[in-house]
Amino acid sequence: MTITREAVLNQLRKVNDPELFKDIVTLGMVKEVVVDGNDVALTVELTTPACPLKDVIERDVKQALADIGVGEVRLTLTAQTRGAEKKQGALPQVKNIIAVGAGKGGVGKSTVAVNLAVGLQRAGAAVGLMDGDIYGPSLPTMLGIKGQTPTVIDTDSGRKIRPLLVHGLYAITIGSLVEPEKPLIWRGPMAHAALKQLLLDNTHWPELDYLIVDLPPGTGDVPLTLCQIVQVTGAVVVATPQQVAIDDASRAVRMFQQLGAPVLGVVENMSCFVAPDGSEHDIFGRGGAKGMAETMGLPFLGEIPMFPELRINSDAGKPHANFEHNVRLRQSLESLVGRLAGEVSRANANLTSTAPKLEVE
Repeated sequence: MTITREAVLNQLRKVNDPELFKDIVTLGMVKEVVVDGNDVALTVELTTPACPLKDVIERDVKQALADIGVGEVRLTLTAQTRGAEKKQGALPQVKNIIAVGAGKGGVGKSTVAVNLAVGLQRAGAAVGLMDGDIYGPSLPTMLGIKGQTPTVIDTDSGRKIRPLLVHGLYAITIGSLVEPEKPLIWRGPMAHAALKQLLLDNTHWPELDYLIVDLPPGTGDVPLTLCQIVQVTGAVVVATPQQVAIDDASRAVRMFQQLGAPVLGVVENMSCFVAPDGSEHDIFGRGGAKGMAETMGLPFLGEIPMFPELRINSDAGKPHANFEHNVRLRQSLESLVGRLAGEVSRANANLTSTAPKLEVE
């Protein structure tokens, strides 16, 4: 059989993206095909740098071409993060805005937000991280930026704050703009204005694949404001396993759904304590968040056990260390990041041209 470009493309129509369930030619992922006798060189563009199934795609492409007699397959995998449609004029340079929320405080929401951002950055994405918890900002400690003040630069739209570039992330937090121990006692309209200024009006964000927004706990003004002023790709809801946390997390899920923000998945933090001898202890129970996700028809992104290293690295402002030493911690976080990236790709693939209607009762 003579190998032609048309034959290669027809064969690649049999290869499906395992997350989007469509073939890679229809999805526009095949960017270049060069036939040289019986050998083929091609480029396949993944939907996210953090694609958890790229090895599957590579295997299926090579097998499909081998089936029609292709000799050597020189496959190059690239990535171009797809983005949600944005509200008019709202951060067009940011492809995906992901809210990380929780029904109650103390469940590790900020820990999850920081490690999601770092994990996506380590996978090759351009990532921003905004501390939307304007009442109790945690990023100064968790990123090790206490005392660092962002610079102000001149832009085409006036003078704006440039996010700090730290750990490979573009980060902004109100904790860098106020006195370290100053209590932020704000009523609803003040919180609305502060979030809008920090996210939109006063910050000069670069081009980003993902912007992770760490929200305050609960179902109050800040999540409402976020969903009103930008098109949120989706939300991640964090909970610990015990029922009291699950009850509040369920309310957070319904809040995001009511605000038109798809829930990309649920994370169970502190799922168990892993002792130095490797034994596991279910201090808060286990599986509550996974059960909630199944009951509510939501993706379960994974669980994060309690490791002393996670607390130590967070307090020290060294988030990359969570991916570099404890193998089980790294695997938990990388699995979480990969599943989130897959859910973002699916959400964008299913996005219609009509933005959801915001209804607040």
